[in-house]
Amino acid sequence: MQAIIFTGIPGAGKSSFYRQKFFATHMRISLDLLKTRARETSFLETCLQTGQQFVVDNTSPSREERAKYIQLARQADFTITGYYFASPVNPCLQRNAAREPPARVPDVAILSAARRLQRPSLEEGFDQLFYVSLQQGVFQVEEWNDEL
Repeated sequence: MQAIIFTGIPGAGKSSFYRQKFFATHMRISLDLLKTRARETSFLETCLQTGQQFVVDNTSPSREERAKYIQLARQADFTITGYYFASPVNPCLQRNAAREPPARVPDVAILSAARRLQRPSLEEGFDQLFYVSLQQGVFQVEEWNDEL
């Protein structure tokens, strides 16, 4: 059973990557869709109790925000994989501007997330980590390297 945690600022391509890579195999847990932490927690607990693989499709910018998901997934014997969306702010702002409401978020939300963004590390409890970048509209996934 696999738990996947995305980390990246709004507009980095997290939801598009989910649709391309995990839609058929993993439940999507997203605050953007669920609207409240209570609903998010309910979905997460259901996945953990039933052994349903899932993707946490949130910004998860800090170690503290990721810790909740990692701890619960570890207690339920899930393997934990992280994908770090390494995207500069300006392309994210441009992609966001092209979104239709309500998918568009205020620019200040992107800038705030960028300021809070902390690269994940294996020491947090991830079993695997990957970098994801968007190159000319195509997602590129690279093995984790602490030097990047």
